[in-house]
Amino acid sequence: MASFKIEGGRLLSGTITPQGAKNEALQVICATLLTSEEVTISNIPDIRDVNNLIQLLKDIGVKVRGHGGTGVRGYECSYTFQADQLDLKYLESDEFVQKCAALRGSVLMIGPLLARMGKAVITKPGGDKIGRRRLDTHFLGFEKLGAKFHHLENRNVYEIYAPKGNGLKGTYMLLDEASVTGTANIIMAAVFAQGTTTIYNAACEPYVQQLCHMLNRMGANISGIGSNLLTIVGVEQLHGTQHRLLPDMIEVGSFIGMAAMVGDGVRIKDVSLKDLGIIPDAFRRLGVKVEVDGDDLYIPRQKHYVVDSFIDGTIMTLADAPWPGLTPDLLSVLIVVATQARGSVLFHQKMFESRLFFVDRLIDMGAQIILCDPHRAVVVGHDRKLTLRASRMSSPDIRAGIALLIAAMSANGTSTISNIEQIDRGYEHIEDRLNALGAKIERI
Repeated sequence: MASFKIEGGRLLSGTITPQGAKNEALQVICATLLTSEEVTISNIPDIRDVNNLIQLLKDIGVKVRGHGGTGVRGYECSYTFQADQLDLKYLESDEFVQKCAALRGSVLMIGPLLARMGKAVITKPGGDKIGRRRLDTHFLGFEKLGAKFHHLENRNVYEIYAPKGNGLKGTYMLLDEASVTGTANIIMAAVFAQGTTTIYNAACEPYVQQLCHMLNRMGANISGIGSNLLTIVGVEQLHGTQHRLLPDMIEVGSFIGMAAMVGDGVRIKDVSLKDLGIIPDAFRRLGVKVEVDGDDLYIPRQKHYVVDSFIDGTIMTLADAPWPGLTPDLLSVLIVVATQARGSVLFHQKMFESRLFFVDRLIDMGAQIILCDPHRAVVVGHDRKLTLRASRMSSPDIRAGIALLIAAMSANGTSTISNIEQIDRGYEHIEDRLNALGAKIERI
């Protein structure tokens, strides 16, 4: 198990470019299963979750060809996928099911396999240990399309299959929650369903929009893109296309947080500002200066930043919400940034009941945080009068991991973070890219 050794107190300066979007990559790579023709995807991030999914596709018979070369990050890569000879026996094997169980992104294979092959096998997928992440929305959507489920108790897996003969049929459905992966999975299942499928309360994140645009270029008929009401008219087949991933909005937000805490003037290039939603404004509410320069963000050195208050003078509250609200993936970073602000702020994490427990590590480092319950924490900022202390800690999940890394970079002394495989799942060569800005992070 690898660790990071971080020398705190070093200021970052220079320019950094965000990786391709992790969550979009997982969706569109799985969508290549919907056609036998070649699909080329560029700006794919070199991270564990994406690389494991690509290997899983290779295992089931997808031909994958990397084009090599480097982009502005130094690691950018493009891949061509062709799913013309899938190994149907392997798709039903225990080995395949076990690999899916170790990778949460594998759940996005169900919709394409169900649509094209008429059958999929699934067990509970892995991923972050941040609380219950149920799959009901996925299954209820498939069921609405006519899919049937069979639980194989001896293997603890579910077989999901389309009715023989007629296959899946379009219908109206109201999702029980605006699940991003659930919406994406149902969209991919519905593109081949007979008739028209209407999905209300659909997630409308930019990554879901990107998936829909890519599918339309492949020959799908999806309208309402960008809204929470999608209409999908089923087609008989899809063809190949080319697609480029958006910059990762979570990485952009993470870099804003780093620049606020330990930056001496940091430019974040090519962020696709129109797809960031309220992320820059969330940091501005903590008093962080975020300047827009074309499609770049520039964060000047923040000697002090003062938490805003509501118009009636009440304490600032930041809460996660479905898009276009604040993504829950950035609350961990915002909490760390708030520890050095002037003022207090209440964070309300609604979606996952274990995601705030990482604040115990920040409290050990000297942060003033009151954990009210599993969903709410109050941060009383130090106003840079009291620097965090170096510590030994472990990364519990991707987003808490990057938040702890930011905390360690701002702390006095040398910190160690173990279980950094969690960080590697979502952040591409992070120590190399931050060291280029002036950090001192060593992988040990």
